[in-house]
Amino acid sequence: MTFKKTLISSAIIASTALLSACGSSSSDPETTPPPSNSAPTDITLSSNTVAENAMAATIGTLSATDSDAGDTFTFTTADERFVISGDELALAESVVFDFEVDQSVDVTVQVEDSAGNTFSKALTIEITDELDFYGFASKFVDGESSVSYSGQIARHALIAELNHFIGEQLQSEIDAGNIASRQDVLDRLDRLFRTTEEQWDNFPITFTTGTKQTFFTDIASYKSLVGKIAGNDATGQHKDWTVAGTMTGWDSDTTPEGLVDILFGQLADNAEQYILGNQRLDADGAIITKLYLNADGTDLKQLIQKFLLGAVAYSQAMDDYFGDETEGKGLTTDNVSAVDGKSYSNLEHQFDEGYGYFGAARNYLSYNDNELAGKVESEEDGRADWNGKHDTDGDGVIDLLSEYNWGNSTNAAKRDRGTVGNTNPTNYTQDIMEALLAGRSLINENAGMALSAEQMEELVGYRDAVSKGWERAIATTVVHYINDTIADLENLGTDDFNLEDTAKHFSEMKGFALGLQFNPYSEISDADFDEIHRLMDVSPDLDTTTVATYIEDLKTARTMIATSLSLDEENVLNW
Repeated sequence: MTFKKTLISSAIIASTALLSACGSSSSDPETTPPPSNSAPTDITLSSNTVAENAMAATIGTLSATDSDAGDTFTFTTADERFVISGDELALAESVVFDFEVDQSVDVTVQVEDSAGNTFSKALTIEITDELDFYGFASKFVDGESSVSYSGQIARHALIAELNHFIGEQLQSEIDAGNIASRQDVLDRLDRLFRTTEEQWDNFPITFTTGTKQTFFTDIASYKSLVGKIAGNDATGQHKDWTVAGTMTGWDSDTTPEGLVDILFGQLADNAEQYILGNQRLDADGAIITKLYLNADGTDLKQLIQKFLLGAVAYSQAMDDYFGDETEGKGLTTDNVSAVDGKSYSNLEHQFDEGYGYFGAARNYLSYNDNELAGKVESEEDGRADWNGKHDTDGDGVIDLLSEYNWGNSTNAAKRDRGTVGNTNPTNYTQDIMEALLAGRSLINENAGMALSAEQMEELVGYRDAVSKGWERAIATTVVHYINDTIADLENLGTDDFNLEDTAKHFSEMKGFALGLQFNPYSEISDADFDEIHRLMDVSPDLDTTTVATYIEDLKTARTMIATSLSLDEENVLNW
Protein backbone atom coordinates (compact mmCIF):
# COMPACT_ATOMS: atom_id res chain seq x y z
CA MET A 1 0.00 0.00 0.00
CA THR A 2 1.13 3.53 -0.65
CA PHE A 3 1.14 4.40 3.01
CA LYS A 4 3.45 1.47 3.87
CA LYS A 5 5.82 2.26 1.00
CA THR A 6 6.20 5.74 2.32
CA LEU A 7 7.05 4.50 5.79
CA ILE A 8 9.61 2.04 4.45
CA SER A 9 11.22 4.69 2.27
CA SER A 10 11.42 7.03 5.22
CA ALA A 11 13.07 4.37 7.33
CA ILE A 12 15.69 3.67 4.67
CA ILE A 13 16.46 7.38 4.34
CA ALA A 14 16.81 7.75 8.11
CA SER A 15 19.09 4.73 8.31
CA THR A 16 21.29 6.04 5.53
CA ALA A 17 21.55 9.39 7.22
CA LEU A 18 22.55 7.71 10.51
CA LEU A 19 25.28 5.69 8.83
CA SER A 20 26.61 8.79 7.16
CA ALA A 21 26.76 10.55 10.49
CA CYS A 22 28.63 7.64 12.18
CA GLY A 23 31.16 7.22 9.39
CA SER A 24 31.73 4.46 6.84
CA SER A 25 34.46 2.17 5.64
CA SER A 26 37.64 3.78 4.37
CA SER A 27 36.80 2.59 0.88
CA ASP A 28 33.60 4.79 0.64
CA PRO A 29 34.03 8.11 -1.30
CA GLU A 30 33.72 11.29 0.80
CA THR A 31 30.35 13.08 0.18
CA THR A 32 30.63 16.85 -0.74
CA PRO A 33 27.62 19.02 0.17
CA PRO A 34 26.11 20.97 -2.78
CA PRO A 35 27.41 24.59 -2.99
CA SER A 36 25.08 27.36 -1.79
CA ASN A 37 23.85 30.06 -4.25
CA SER A 38 24.75 33.61 -3.20
CA ALA A 39 22.76 36.76 -3.88
CA PRO A 40 23.86 39.37 -6.44
CA THR A 41 26.15 42.02 -4.95
CA ASP A 42 25.80 44.96 -7.33
CA ILE A 43 23.71 46.55 -10.10
CA THR A 44 25.21 48.75 -12.79
CA LEU A 45 23.68 50.81 -15.60
CA SER A 46 25.39 51.29 -18.96
CA SER A 47 24.31 54.95 -19.12
CA ASN A 48 22.94 57.12 -16.35
CA THR A 49 21.87 60.25 -18.25
CA VAL A 50 18.60 61.30 -19.86
CA ALA A 51 17.81 64.53 -21.69
CA GLU A 52 15.22 66.77 -20.10
CA ASN A 53 11.78 66.69 -21.76
CA ALA A 54 12.61 63.37 -23.45
CA MET A 55 9.39 61.39 -23.11
CA ALA A 56 9.58 57.58 -22.71
CA ALA A 57 13.33 57.76 -23.31
CA THR A 58 15.54 54.68 -22.92
CA ILE A 59 18.23 55.37 -20.32
CA GLY A 60 20.52 52.33 -20.38
CA THR A 61 21.12 48.61 -19.94
CA LEU A 62 21.07 47.05 -16.48
CA SER A 63 23.54 44.34 -15.41
CA ALA A 64 24.19 42.51 -12.14
CA THR A 65 27.33 41.31 -10.38
CA ASP A 66 27.00 37.74 -9.04
CA SER A 67 29.62 35.13 -8.09
CA ASP A 68 27.45 32.27 -9.31
CA ALA A 69 28.16 31.33 -12.89
CA GLY A 70 25.14 30.69 -15.06
CA ASP A 71 22.67 32.71 -12.99
CA THR A 72 19.98 34.62 -14.86
CA PHE A 73 18.53 37.88 -13.58
CA THR A 74 15.19 39.66 -13.43
CA PHE A 75 15.18 43.43 -12.87
CA THR A 76 12.21 45.31 -11.39
CA THR A 77 11.39 48.71 -9.92
CA ALA A 78 8.47 50.01 -7.91
CA ASP A 79 9.16 53.56 -9.08
CA GLU A 80 6.26 54.45 -11.41
CA ARG A 81 8.36 57.07 -13.19
CA PHE A 82 10.41 54.28 -14.77
CA VAL A 83 9.79 51.02 -16.62
CA ILE A 84 12.08 48.03 -17.15
CA SER A 85 11.77 45.81 -20.20
CA GLY A 86 14.16 42.88 -19.90
CA ASP A 87 17.33 44.64 -18.86
CA GLU A 88 16.51 48.06 -20.39
CA LEU A 89 15.65 50.93 -18.03
CA ALA A 90 13.47 53.68 -19.55
CA LEU A 91 11.17 56.50 -18.53
CA ALA A 92 7.50 55.64 -18.25
CA GLU A 93 5.38 56.73 -21.20
CA SER A 94 4.11 60.06 -19.84
CA VAL A 95 7.14 60.98 -17.72
CA VAL A 96 9.57 63.78 -18.55
CA PHE A 97 12.09 65.57 -16.36
CA ASP A 98 12.90 69.27 -16.34
CA PHE A 99 16.52 70.23 -15.69
CA GLU A 100 15.41 73.56 -14.26
CA VAL A 101 13.53 71.60 -11.55
CA ASP A 102 15.66 68.46 -11.06
CA GLN A 103 19.29 67.99 -12.06
CA SER A 104 19.23 64.34 -10.98
CA VAL A 105 16.76 61.73 -9.71
CA ASP A 106 17.20 58.40 -7.92
CA VAL A 107 15.48 55.15 -8.85
CA THR A 108 15.68 51.97 -6.77
CA VAL A 109 16.11 48.82 -8.85
CA GLN A 110 15.87 45.26 -7.53
CA VAL A 111 17.53 42.28 -9.17
CA GLU A 112 16.50 38.67 -8.48
CA ASP A 113 18.70 35.79 -9.57
CA SER A 114 17.47 32.42 -10.81
CA ALA A 115 17.74 31.00 -7.28
CA GLY A 116 15.40 33.65 -5.90
CA ASN A 117 18.07 35.74 -4.17
CA THR A 118 17.59 39.51 -4.40
CA PHE A 119 19.63 42.68 -4.19
CA SER A 120 18.45 46.31 -4.42
CA LYS A 121 20.32 49.49 -5.24
CA ALA A 122 19.45 53.15 -5.72
CA LEU A 123 20.73 54.39 -9.09
CA THR A 124 21.21 58.09 -9.76
CA ILE A 125 20.03 59.35 -13.15
CA GLU A 126 21.53 62.65 -14.28
CA ILE A 127 19.22 65.01 -16.18
CA THR A 128 21.02 66.82 -18.99
CA ASP A 129 20.21 70.43 -19.75
CA GLU A 130 18.89 70.96 -23.27
CA LEU A 131 18.14 74.10 -25.24
CA ASP A 132 14.44 73.81 -24.50
CA PHE A 133 13.62 76.80 -22.31
CA TYR A 134 13.24 80.37 -23.56
CA GLY A 135 15.52 81.99 -21.00
CA PHE A 136 18.78 83.80 -21.78
CA ALA A 137 21.02 85.64 -19.33
CA SER A 138 22.03 89.20 -20.12
CA LYS A 139 25.51 89.80 -21.50
CA PHE A 140 25.22 93.45 -20.44
CA VAL A 141 23.94 93.32 -16.85
CA ASP A 142 25.14 90.55 -14.55
CA GLY A 143 22.41 88.50 -12.94
CA GLU A 144 19.59 89.77 -15.15
CA SER A 145 17.61 88.17 -17.94
CA SER A 146 17.86 89.48 -21.48
CA VAL A 147 14.34 88.29 -22.38
CA SER A 148 11.50 90.82 -22.64
CA TYR A 149 8.22 90.66 -24.56
CA SER A 150 5.56 91.95 -22.17
CA GLY A 151 3.91 94.17 -24.81
CA GLN A 152 3.17 91.17 -27.00
CA ILE A 153 1.53 89.31 -24.11
CA ALA A 154 -0.53 92.42 -23.34
CA ARG A 155 -1.92 92.35 -26.89
CA HIS A 156 -2.63 88.63 -26.67
CA ALA A 157 -4.51 89.38 -23.46
CA LEU A 158 -6.46 92.19 -25.16
CA ILE A 159 -7.55 89.81 -27.93
CA ALA A 160 -8.59 87.25 -25.31
CA GLU A 161 -10.44 89.92 -23.31
CA LEU A 162 -12.26 91.14 -26.42
CA ASN A 163 -13.29 87.59 -27.29
CA HIS A 164 -14.49 87.05 -23.72
CA PHE A 165 -16.53 90.27 -23.80
CA ILE A 166 -18.26 89.36 -27.07
CA GLY A 167 -19.03 85.79 -26.05
CA GLU A 168 -19.64 86.04 -22.31
CA GLN A 169 -20.36 89.63 -21.25
CA LEU A 170 -22.05 91.68 -23.98
CA GLN A 171 -25.52 90.16 -23.71
CA SER A 172 -25.53 90.15 -19.90
CA GLU A 173 -24.36 93.77 -19.85
CA ILE A 174 -27.33 94.69 -22.04
CA ASP A 175 -29.66 92.71 -19.77
CA ALA A 176 -28.25 94.56 -16.75
CA GLY A 177 -28.90 97.92 -18.41
CA ASN A 178 -25.21 98.84 -18.63
CA ILE A 179 -25.34 98.96 -22.44
CA ALA A 180 -28.40 100.68 -23.86
CA SER A 181 -27.62 101.62 -27.47
CA ARG A 182 -25.74 100.67 -30.61
CA GLN A 183 -23.14 103.33 -29.82
CA ASP A 184 -22.67 101.92 -26.34
CA VAL A 185 -21.76 98.59 -27.94
CA LEU A 186 -19.21 100.22 -30.25
CA ASP A 187 -17.74 102.18 -27.36
CA ARG A 188 -17.25 99.04 -25.31
CA LEU A 189 -15.65 97.21 -28.25
CA ASP A 190 -13.33 100.15 -28.82
CA ARG A 191 -12.23 100.02 -25.18
CA LEU A 192 -10.58 96.73 -26.10
CA PHE A 193 -9.46 97.55 -29.65
CA ARG A 194 -8.68 101.26 -29.42
CA THR A 195 -7.64 101.22 -25.78
CA THR A 196 -6.60 104.63 -24.40
CA GLU A 197 -3.81 105.45 -21.96
CA GLU A 198 -6.36 106.83 -19.51
CA GLN A 199 -8.32 103.59 -19.61
CA TRP A 200 -5.23 101.42 -19.15
CA ASP A 201 -4.98 102.25 -15.46
CA ASN A 202 -7.26 100.01 -13.37
CA PHE A 203 -8.20 97.96 -16.47
CA PRO A 204 -9.05 94.52 -15.02
CA ILE A 205 -8.34 91.13 -16.60
CA THR A 206 -11.56 89.09 -16.64
CA PHE A 207 -11.05 86.40 -19.30
CA THR A 208 -9.22 84.12 -16.84
CA THR A 209 -8.61 83.73 -13.12
CA GLY A 210 -5.84 82.48 -10.85
CA THR A 211 -3.18 84.58 -12.54
CA LYS A 212 -0.29 86.61 -11.16
CA GLN A 213 -1.50 89.58 -13.18
CA THR A 214 -5.02 90.83 -12.37
CA PHE A 215 -4.86 94.17 -14.21
CA PHE A 216 -3.43 94.94 -17.64
CA THR A 217 -0.92 97.29 -16.02
CA ASP A 218 0.50 94.21 -14.27
CA ILE A 219 1.45 92.84 -17.70
CA ALA A 220 2.89 95.91 -19.39
CA SER A 221 2.70 99.65 -19.78
CA TYR A 222 0.00 101.04 -22.08
CA LYS A 223 -0.63 99.03 -25.24
CA SER A 224 -3.42 98.83 -27.84
CA LEU A 225 -4.43 96.53 -30.67
CA VAL A 226 -5.21 99.23 -33.22
CA GLY A 227 -1.68 100.61 -33.04
CA LYS A 228 -0.16 97.31 -34.14
CA ILE A 229 -2.71 96.00 -36.63
CA ALA A 230 -1.24 95.48 -40.11
CA GLY A 231 -0.65 98.85 -41.76
CA ASN A 232 -0.76 101.02 -38.66
CA ASP A 233 2.82 100.11 -37.71
CA ALA A 234 3.96 100.40 -41.28
CA THR A 235 7.77 100.50 -41.11
CA GLY A 236 9.23 97.36 -42.61
CA GLN A 237 5.97 95.77 -43.74
CA HIS A 238 5.96 94.24 -47.22
CA LYS A 239 2.71 95.93 -48.33
CA ASP A 240 0.97 99.20 -47.52
CA TRP A 241 -2.04 97.80 -45.72
CA THR A 242 -3.48 101.28 -45.14
CA VAL A 243 -4.44 101.46 -48.83
CA ALA A 244 -7.94 100.06 -49.29
CA GLY A 245 -7.80 96.98 -51.50
CA THR A 246 -4.26 95.95 -50.57
CA MET A 247 -5.76 93.49 -48.13
CA THR A 248 -7.72 90.87 -50.04
CA GLY A 249 -10.10 88.09 -49.11
CA TRP A 250 -13.15 90.21 -48.31
CA ASP A 251 -15.97 91.27 -50.61
CA SER A 252 -15.19 94.99 -50.40
CA ASP A 253 -12.01 97.05 -50.61
CA THR A 254 -11.00 97.80 -47.06
CA THR A 255 -8.05 97.82 -44.69
CA PRO A 256 -7.30 95.52 -41.75
CA GLU A 257 -8.54 98.18 -39.34
CA GLY A 258 -11.52 98.82 -41.61
CA LEU A 259 -12.51 95.15 -41.57
CA VAL A 260 -12.53 95.15 -37.77
CA ASP A 261 -14.90 98.12 -37.89
CA ILE A 262 -17.16 96.31 -40.39
CA LEU A 263 -17.40 93.32 -38.06
CA PHE A 264 -17.90 95.54 -35.00
CA GLY A 265 -20.71 97.27 -36.89
CA GLN A 266 -22.47 93.98 -37.60
CA LEU A 267 -22.24 93.02 -33.93
CA ALA A 268 -23.60 96.41 -32.87
CA ASP A 269 -26.50 96.01 -35.33
CA ASN A 270 -27.40 92.64 -33.80
CA ALA A 271 -27.15 94.06 -30.29
CA GLU A 272 -29.35 97.01 -31.22
CA GLN A 273 -32.10 94.67 -32.38
CA TYR A 274 -31.86 92.84 -29.07
CA ILE A 275 -31.99 96.12 -27.13
CA LEU A 276 -35.11 97.14 -29.07
CA GLY A 277 -36.75 93.79 -28.32
CA ASN A 278 -36.72 92.61 -31.94
CA GLN A 279 -36.10 88.95 -32.70
CA ARG A 280 -33.68 87.92 -35.43
CA LEU A 281 -34.58 84.79 -37.39
CA ASP A 282 -32.54 82.36 -39.44
CA ALA A 283 -33.57 81.06 -42.88
CA ASP A 284 -35.80 78.42 -41.28
CA GLY A 285 -37.57 80.94 -39.07
CA ALA A 286 -35.81 79.89 -35.85
CA ILE A 287 -34.89 82.61 -33.36
CA ILE A 288 -31.19 83.49 -33.29
CA THR A 289 -30.26 83.85 -29.62
CA LYS A 290 -26.54 84.67 -29.84
CA LEU A 291 -25.69 88.30 -30.54
CA TYR A 292 -22.50 87.33 -32.37
CA LEU A 293 -24.32 84.88 -34.68
CA ASN A 294 -25.41 86.26 -38.05
CA ALA A 295 -28.27 84.82 -40.11
CA ASP A 296 -25.87 84.43 -43.07
CA GLY A 297 -23.95 81.73 -41.20
CA THR A 298 -21.08 83.77 -39.80
CA ASP A 299 -19.90 83.96 -36.20
CA LEU A 300 -18.54 87.41 -35.34
CA LYS A 301 -16.81 86.26 -32.17
CA GLN A 302 -14.72 83.79 -34.14
CA LEU A 303 -14.14 86.06 -37.14
CA ILE A 304 -12.91 88.95 -35.01
CA GLN A 305 -10.64 86.88 -32.77
CA LYS A 306 -9.06 84.79 -35.53
CA PHE A 307 -8.58 87.79 -37.82
CA LEU A 308 -6.82 89.75 -35.06
CA LEU A 309 -4.48 86.83 -34.36
CA GLY A 310 -3.38 87.14 -37.99
CA ALA A 311 -3.55 90.90 -38.54
CA VAL A 312 -1.83 91.77 -35.25
CA ALA A 313 0.19 88.86 -33.85
CA TYR A 314 1.21 87.00 -37.03
CA SER A 315 1.69 90.21 -39.00
CA GLN A 316 3.85 91.86 -36.35
CA ALA A 317 6.04 88.78 -35.93
CA MET A 318 6.61 87.79 -39.55
CA ASP A 319 6.29 91.15 -41.31
CA ASP A 320 8.16 93.17 -38.71
CA TYR A 321 10.26 91.61 -35.95
CA PHE A 322 11.51 88.63 -37.98
CA GLY A 323 12.04 90.62 -41.18
CA ASP A 324 15.54 91.20 -42.58
CA GLU A 325 14.80 93.48 -45.55
CA THR A 326 14.57 96.87 -43.80
CA GLU A 327 17.71 98.33 -42.23
CA GLY A 328 17.27 99.10 -38.55
CA LYS A 329 14.20 96.86 -38.25
CA GLY A 330 13.77 93.26 -37.15
CA LEU A 331 16.80 91.03 -37.69
CA THR A 332 18.97 93.90 -38.98
CA THR A 333 18.94 95.79 -35.67
CA ASP A 334 21.94 96.37 -33.41
CA ASN A 335 23.38 93.57 -31.28
CA VAL A 336 26.50 95.41 -30.12
CA SER A 337 25.17 97.57 -27.30
CA ALA A 338 22.34 97.39 -24.81
CA VAL A 339 19.16 99.36 -25.35
CA ASP A 340 19.41 102.41 -23.10
CA GLY A 341 18.56 101.43 -19.54
CA LYS A 342 17.86 97.80 -20.49
CA SER A 343 19.65 94.47 -20.12
CA TYR A 344 19.34 93.41 -23.76
CA SER A 345 20.38 94.48 -27.24
CA ASN A 346 17.87 95.76 -29.76
CA LEU A 347 18.25 92.56 -31.79
CA GLU A 348 17.58 90.42 -28.72
CA HIS A 349 14.45 92.43 -28.01
CA GLN A 350 13.21 92.33 -31.61
CA PHE A 351 13.51 88.55 -31.66
CA ASP A 352 11.78 88.29 -28.27
CA GLU A 353 8.87 90.34 -29.57
CA GLY A 354 8.43 87.93 -32.46
CA TYR A 355 8.55 85.05 -30.00
CA GLY A 356 5.95 86.73 -27.81
CA TYR A 357 3.51 86.96 -30.69
CA PHE A 358 3.83 83.21 -31.32
CA GLY A 359 2.52 82.91 -27.77
CA ALA A 360 4.45 79.97 -26.34
CA ALA A 361 5.13 79.54 -22.64
CA ARG A 362 8.85 79.60 -21.82
CA ASN A 363 8.89 75.82 -21.27
CA TYR A 364 6.69 75.05 -24.28
CA LEU A 365 8.58 71.84 -25.07
CA SER A 366 7.78 70.47 -21.60
CA TYR A 367 4.10 70.15 -22.58
CA ASN A 368 2.62 67.36 -24.64
CA ASP A 369 0.27 68.21 -27.51
CA ASN A 370 -2.90 67.49 -25.54
CA GLU A 371 -1.73 69.83 -22.81
CA LEU A 372 -0.81 72.62 -25.23
CA ALA A 373 -4.15 72.22 -26.96
CA GLY A 374 -6.04 72.41 -23.67
CA LYS A 375 -7.53 68.97 -24.34
CA VAL A 376 -6.60 67.12 -21.15
CA GLU A 377 -9.71 65.26 -20.01
CA SER A 378 -8.14 62.18 -18.41
CA GLU A 379 -4.80 60.94 -17.10
CA GLU A 380 -4.14 59.29 -20.46
CA ASP A 381 -4.32 62.70 -22.15
CA GLY A 382 -1.75 64.34 -19.90
CA ARG A 383 -1.39 66.33 -16.71
CA ALA A 384 -4.48 68.25 -15.63
CA ASP A 385 -2.42 71.10 -14.18
CA TRP A 386 -0.64 71.55 -17.54
CA ASN A 387 -3.84 72.08 -19.52
CA GLY A 388 -2.78 75.08 -21.62
CA LYS A 389 -0.89 76.61 -18.71
CA HIS A 390 1.19 75.52 -15.73
CA ASP A 391 2.46 77.04 -12.51
CA THR A 392 6.07 76.20 -13.33
CA ASP A 393 7.65 78.27 -10.56
CA GLY A 394 5.24 76.89 -7.95
CA ASP A 395 4.10 80.25 -6.59
CA GLY A 396 0.43 79.26 -6.71
CA VAL A 397 -0.59 81.47 -9.65
CA ILE A 398 -0.16 81.47 -13.43
CA ASP A 399 2.23 84.07 -14.80
CA LEU A 400 0.69 85.29 -18.05
CA LEU A 401 4.13 86.40 -19.22
CA SER A 402 5.78 82.99 -19.06
CA GLU A 403 3.43 80.19 -17.95
CA TYR A 404 0.50 80.55 -20.38
CA ASN A 405 0.19 79.40 -24.00
CA TRP A 406 -1.48 81.89 -26.33
CA GLY A 407 -2.80 82.08 -29.85
CA ASN A 408 -1.19 80.12 -32.66
CA SER A 409 1.14 78.24 -30.29
CA THR A 410 -1.91 76.18 -29.30
CA ASN A 411 -3.09 75.71 -32.90
CA ALA A 412 0.24 74.08 -33.77
CA ALA A 413 -0.34 71.48 -31.06
CA LYS A 414 -3.95 70.87 -32.12
CA ARG A 415 -2.85 70.02 -35.62
CA ASP A 416 0.01 67.81 -34.42
CA ARG A 417 -2.35 65.80 -32.23
CA GLY A 418 -4.64 65.40 -35.24
CA THR A 419 -1.97 63.44 -37.12
CA VAL A 420 -0.96 61.00 -34.37
CA GLY A 421 -1.02 57.51 -35.82
CA ASN A 422 -0.89 58.73 -39.42
CA THR A 423 1.85 57.71 -41.83
CA ASN A 424 3.49 61.16 -41.78
CA PRO A 425 2.57 62.87 -38.51
CA THR A 426 3.44 66.55 -38.12
CA ASN A 427 5.51 68.10 -35.34
CA TYR A 428 4.91 71.81 -35.82
CA THR A 429 5.29 72.53 -32.10
CA GLN A 430 8.83 71.18 -31.99
CA ASP A 431 9.82 72.53 -35.41
CA ILE A 432 8.81 76.09 -34.52
CA MET A 433 10.06 76.15 -30.94
CA GLU A 434 13.43 74.61 -31.71
CA ALA A 435 14.01 77.21 -34.43
CA LEU A 436 12.99 80.02 -32.06
CA LEU A 437 15.35 78.72 -29.38
CA ALA A 438 18.24 78.24 -31.79
CA GLY A 439 17.82 81.72 -33.25
CA ARG A 440 17.64 83.41 -29.87
CA SER A 441 20.61 81.40 -28.60
CA LEU A 442 22.70 82.52 -31.57
CA ILE A 443 21.85 86.16 -30.87
CA ASN A 444 22.54 85.82 -27.14
CA GLU A 445 25.87 84.05 -27.62
CA ASN A 446 27.02 87.00 -29.73
CA ALA A 447 25.42 89.81 -27.73
CA GLY A 448 27.91 92.67 -27.59
CA MET A 449 29.07 91.94 -31.12
CA ALA A 450 27.70 92.39 -34.61
CA LEU A 451 26.67 89.17 -36.31
CA SER A 452 28.94 88.07 -39.14
CA ALA A 453 27.53 87.45 -42.60
CA GLU A 454 27.59 83.71 -41.89
CA GLN A 455 25.81 84.16 -38.56
CA MET A 456 23.16 86.36 -40.15
CA GLU A 457 22.59 83.72 -42.81
CA GLU A 458 22.16 81.15 -40.03
CA LEU A 459 19.72 83.42 -38.19
CA VAL A 460 17.66 83.96 -41.33
CA GLY A 461 17.56 80.19 -41.74
CA TYR A 462 16.03 79.85 -38.28
CA ARG A 463 13.54 82.58 -39.20
CA ASP A 464 12.60 80.66 -42.33
CA ALA A 465 12.04 77.52 -40.25
CA VAL A 466 9.76 79.48 -37.92
CA SER A 467 7.86 80.87 -40.91
CA LYS A 468 7.48 77.42 -42.45
CA GLY A 469 6.12 75.86 -39.28
CA TRP A 470 3.96 78.79 -38.21
CA GLU A 471 2.35 79.18 -41.63
CA ARG A 472 1.55 75.48 -41.69
CA ALA A 473 0.11 75.60 -38.18
CA ILE A 474 -2.34 78.27 -39.36
CA ALA A 475 -3.00 76.86 -42.84
CA THR A 476 -3.66 73.35 -41.56
CA THR A 477 -6.06 74.87 -39.04
CA VAL A 478 -7.85 76.38 -42.05
CA VAL A 479 -7.92 72.90 -43.59
CA HIS A 480 -9.35 71.50 -40.36
CA TYR A 481 -12.21 74.00 -40.45
CA ILE A 482 -12.79 73.45 -44.17
CA ASN A 483 -13.36 69.80 -43.29
CA ASP A 484 -15.72 70.74 -40.46
CA THR A 485 -17.65 73.19 -42.64
CA ILE A 486 -18.05 70.61 -45.41
CA ALA A 487 -19.39 68.09 -42.88
CA ASP A 488 -21.84 70.70 -41.54
CA LEU A 489 -23.12 71.72 -44.97
CA GLU A 490 -23.67 68.12 -46.04
CA ASN A 491 -26.52 68.16 -43.49
CA LEU A 492 -28.11 71.32 -44.90
CA GLY A 493 -31.84 70.81 -45.36
CA THR A 494 -32.01 68.01 -42.79
CA ASP A 495 -32.84 67.93 -39.09
CA ASP A 496 -29.14 67.41 -38.37
CA PHE A 497 -28.12 70.81 -39.75
CA ASN A 498 -26.94 73.24 -37.07
CA LEU A 499 -26.50 76.90 -38.03
CA GLU A 500 -24.46 77.78 -34.96
CA ASP A 501 -21.93 74.99 -35.58
CA THR A 502 -21.69 75.87 -39.26
CA ALA A 503 -21.15 79.55 -38.49
CA LYS A 504 -18.45 78.78 -35.94
CA HIS A 505 -16.55 76.46 -38.25
CA PHE A 506 -16.85 78.70 -41.31
CA SER A 507 -15.75 81.79 -39.37
CA GLU A 508 -12.72 80.08 -37.85
CA MET A 509 -11.79 78.90 -41.34
CA LYS A 510 -12.22 82.37 -42.84
CA GLY A 511 -10.64 84.29 -39.97
CA PHE A 512 -7.51 82.16 -39.89
CA ALA A 513 -7.27 82.14 -43.70
CA LEU A 514 -7.40 85.95 -43.91
CA GLY A 515 -4.34 86.12 -41.65
CA LEU A 516 -2.14 84.12 -44.01
CA GLN A 517 -1.58 87.15 -46.26
CA PHE A 518 0.38 89.00 -43.58
CA ASN A 519 3.49 86.79 -43.87
CA PRO A 520 5.90 88.12 -46.52
CA TYR A 521 7.60 84.70 -46.62
CA SER A 522 4.38 82.80 -47.31
CA GLU A 523 4.62 79.84 -49.65
CA ILE A 524 1.08 80.53 -50.90
CA SER A 525 1.19 82.87 -53.90
CA ASP A 526 -0.93 86.03 -53.96
CA ALA A 527 -2.90 84.65 -56.90
CA ASP A 528 -3.64 81.39 -55.09
CA PHE A 529 -4.54 83.28 -51.91
CA ASP A 530 -7.09 85.38 -53.79
CA GLU A 531 -8.57 82.31 -55.47
CA ILE A 532 -8.81 80.42 -52.18
CA HIS A 533 -10.82 83.27 -50.70
CA ARG A 534 -13.01 83.60 -53.78
CA LEU A 535 -13.90 79.95 -53.33
CA MET A 536 -14.55 80.37 -49.61
CA ASP A 537 -16.57 83.58 -50.04
CA VAL A 538 -17.40 85.73 -46.99
CA SER A 539 -20.20 83.48 -45.74
CA PRO A 540 -21.20 79.86 -46.33
CA ASP A 541 -23.73 78.96 -49.01
CA LEU A 542 -26.94 78.05 -47.16
CA ASP A 543 -29.02 77.38 -50.29
CA THR A 544 -29.85 73.69 -50.68
CA THR A 545 -29.96 74.07 -54.47
CA THR A 546 -26.39 75.36 -54.78
CA VAL A 547 -24.60 74.10 -51.66
CA ALA A 548 -23.16 71.06 -53.47
CA THR A 549 -21.22 73.38 -55.79
CA TYR A 550 -20.00 75.38 -52.80
CA ILE A 551 -18.79 72.21 -51.08
CA GLU A 552 -16.75 71.39 -54.19
CA ASP A 553 -15.33 74.93 -54.08
CA LEU A 554 -14.20 74.34 -50.49
CA LYS A 555 -12.55 71.09 -51.53
CA THR A 556 -10.73 72.93 -54.31
CA ALA A 557 -9.54 75.57 -51.82
CA ARG A 558 -8.32 72.78 -49.55
CA THR A 559 -6.38 71.19 -52.40
CA MET A 560 -4.77 74.52 -53.29
CA ILE A 561 -3.56 74.99 -49.72
CA ALA A 562 -2.28 71.42 -49.57
CA THR A 563 -0.45 71.76 -52.88
CA SER A 564 1.15 75.10 -52.00
CA LEU A 565 2.50 73.77 -48.70
CA SER A 566 3.16 70.14 -49.77
CA LEU A 567 0.83 68.78 -47.10
CA ASP A 568 0.33 65.04 -46.66
CA GLU A 569 -2.96 63.88 -48.19
CA GLU A 570 -3.87 61.57 -45.30
CA ASN A 571 -3.37 64.40 -42.83
CA VAL A 572 -5.35 66.84 -44.97
CA LEU A 573 -8.38 64.58 -45.24
CA ASN A 574 -8.39 63.74 -41.55
CA TRP A 575 -7.62 67.05 -39.84
